[in-house]
Amino acid sequence: MVVKTSVLKELEGEFAKSGNQLLVLYGREDSEKELLIKALVQSKKYFYYRARQVSEQEQRMQFERELTERFEVTLSKHTYEECFNRVKSGDATKLVIVIDEFQYIAKKDASFIEAILKLKARRLYPGPVLVLLCSSAVAWVERELDGCIGEEAVKRLDKKIKLGSLNFLEVVRALPEYPVAECIKTYGIIGGVPGYINQWNSRQDLKTNICRLILAKNGYLYGAAEKLIGASLRELSVYETILAQIASGHDKLNDLYQATGFSRAKISVYMKNLAAFDIISKVVSFETGGWENAKKGVYRIRDNYVNFWFRFIYPHLSELSMIGTKDFYDRYIAPGLDAYLSRYFTEVCMEYLGLLGVVGKLPLKIRKMGTWVGKEGNIDIIAQNEVRQNMVGLCNWENPELTMEMCEELFSNMKKAKISAEYYFLFSAQGFAKDVAAMAEQDKRFILVDMNEL
Repeated sequence: MVVKTSVLKELEGEFAKSGNQLLVLYGREDSEKELLIKALVQSKKYFYYRARQVSEQEQRMQFERELTERFEVTLSKHTYEECFNRVKSGDATKLVIVIDEFQYIAKKDASFIEAILKLKARRLYPGPVLVLLCSSAVAWVERELDGCIGEEAVKRLDKKIKLGSLNFLEVVRALPEYPVAECIKTYGIIGGVPGYINQWNSRQDLKTNICRLILAKNGYLYGAAEKLIGASLRELSVYETILAQIASGHDKLNDLYQATGFSRAKISVYMKNLAAFDIISKVVSFETGGWENAKKGVYRIRDNYVNFWFRFIYPHLSELSMIGTKDFYDRYIAPGLDAYLSRYFTEVCMEYLGLLGVVGKLPLKIRKMGTWVGKEGNIDIIAQNEVRQNMVGLCNWENPELTMEMCEELFSNMKKAKISAEYYFLFSAQGFAKDVAAMAEQDKRFILVDMNEL
């Protein structure tokens, strides 16, 4: 089972510090927050409580019951302060106190946060303690937490840690039976959501996993896109309408206005909400001299699985109810899958360059990296250093080999973007034409990267 190891290391670092710490850890459902907590408290002294959606009184009763059973103590005052006064590690060892889904307590009972602050200040339990307040209510944490717990509590928080998705390298490590190409396909379909990855079987091929998890009505991911959107946002019908149109190619505000019938102002508000929860993003072309040739205000569905669902499944839900999952895959997914995955291959290539930069193995020290979306043609990757020297990347996923014609198209797009490059990284999933390989042999500005190197 996979978790976000970088976050686990961060939590271990906080635990290793002297004194008391108060942290908020939050992430969407399927972020495998609980697995991460288990990994953290393993071999440590800890108390874990998962809050319920119940009344203030019932919550406190459940909390007291679990605490008295865990520490074999009796309570008389029946307050959170008394509870935290009676926790113990038994020695000088640092104690970890985890309150999971703490929003169910904090929303209803102000005395809980007051007790937490006293706990951190060593006015209750005298020993060293790491207090971890956890939540899967991302929208609440990011929009309402500060107002709910108050200014003083916000000041006392040492850190808020958001559980994000796995990057591509972490996905590769999580699917050891898969070759790199299959990892890229998986990443393009379900992204790096730990819970989704843990359901994926890398001993089965892509089609089998899609049919089992996504297309079958009892599959773990069937309906997960709507569930994700509904967990953070209201008026699901409006959001689904917008996402369906973006997935179908209406990626500009005016296109969405014409396709949905919603006002531009309404669309803008809803787009901001979708962006705030990492469901969509606005693509801004890398700044070059050819601004007049660049597209402006292009929207993309950022969440990989939401994009896949609305691109391939949502438009054909009626058919999915009438035909078998394997037939559905062959008819509606397989023909367009490679074109869809090209975008994610480019993202993987960008991550590869970023990692090379971290270990100092790029010819230029990169300050920023992005893409250029032109009115006629794109540049997959532009990476630039502090003195505006560029590296340009061309990424070929679909075609049997990266050809000289593709290179010529890149050079043409660079003229439109009004940029030059000191180095060219040519990425290809399947191979390179002989004349491209010969060019790279003679001109060391051209660097070829095949699938095995990725």
